[in-house]
Amino acid sequence: MSATRAAHRVLVLNSGSSSVKYQLLDMRDASRLAAGLVERIGEQTSRLKHSCLATGETREHTGPIADHDAALKAVAEELTRDGLGLDSPELAAIGHRVVHGGMFFTEPTVVDDEVLAEIERLIPVAPLHNPANLTGIRTAQALRPDLPQVAVFDTAFHTTMPESAARYAIDPKTADRHRIRRYGFHGTSHAYVSRETARLLGKDPSEVNVIVLHLGNGASASAVEKGRCVDTSMGMTPLEGLVMGTRSGDLDPAVIFHLARVGGMSMDEIDTLLNKRSGLFGLCGDNDMREIRRRIDEGDEEAALAFDIYIHRLKKYIGAYYAVLGQVDAVAFTAGVGENAAPVREAAISGLAGLGLAVDPELNAVRADRARIVSPKGARVAVAVVPTDEELEIATQTYALVGKNN
Repeated sequence: MSATRAAHRVLVLNSGSSSVKYQLLDMRDASRLAAGLVERIGEQTSRLKHSCLATGETREHTGPIADHDAALKAVAEELTRDGLGLDSPELAAIGHRVVHGGMFFTEPTVVDDEVLAEIERLIPVAPLHNPANLTGIRTAQALRPDLPQVAVFDTAFHTTMPESAARYAIDPKTADRHRIRRYGFHGTSHAYVSRETARLLGKDPSEVNVIVLHLGNGASASAVEKGRCVDTSMGMTPLEGLVMGTRSGDLDPAVIFHLARVGGMSMDEIDTLLNKRSGLFGLCGDNDMREIRRRIDEGDEEAALAFDIYIHRLKKYIGAYYAVLGQVDAVAFTAGVGENAAPVREAAISGLAGLGLAVDPELNAVRADRARIVSPKGARVAVAVVPTDEELEIATQTYALVGKNN
């Protein structure tokens, strides 16, 4: 089924190794019709939580869901119950989040056999994510083989980085042979937030320079010059850069050699340490910023040190990207921590008045779901809080591509 004027809905799928997040959007007004999550796929205690946003009804089911095929069929059944089934002529396309697109994919792409093969070839540099993304695409293809499936890549927004930012200082032949370079991640979020920040300032994205700080359990920073990414903190994998919930971020590579040679640890053990048992969790045993702040308020020195390390790294990246851009119009905080943790924003900006950066304590303390400025009136550089919307970004890019191709 090709997209027609009547086909104005996009289903967004984010397939993880044991979960599927989804949203169905009406692209005439970007409204959400339905949303949900299937988690613990492959277990006896699988759970599907579905919300029909048009009616306000929420349904939840618990029980074994064997695989992604069964999960997507269950999602399709829930959508059908709401009159929003996958067989609807109003469905224009299915948009898929794909974490790693390498250098081959610089924009959203309609999936065909060649695209699937390239995503599969990238599995060695994204072993936790690309296999699950592929499974979601193939399952959706089987359910609706006539419908355009569009891959939207986390890495695509960062492919505009100059080689000076994307290259590591190792032998280029070795790097190229093994696809070693900085790719960056959270690209759909950085694209959306940088654009929304420009809108908040009343300007076109091509007129502003923005430092975007995506702070969730995974965290990344980007330097966006006139709408184009020129640097980002995550590298070949999402391990590099900021201190995260369970990831170490930047680390002397020789630490790995030391742990292997002196500590007797295997590569798998080191991988687990750096990706799953480091960051805030490794420093203080908690990766929830709310719990860390509670512990700090109670005088917990371990939690306070973890917070200080987190903020120190964040400040370094703000300063570095200020230097990369030369001139900055705004610093934008987004994602779970960035949007909700006022103490993180205050601490990260504290002491940067010389760069034109400050937060207004009263504005910063306000909790809201909308994009807003939290810097003092007349500040040289705006400090913004911009709720991210990766699903809307994926749907927007998907619908724009399907409309362009039909």
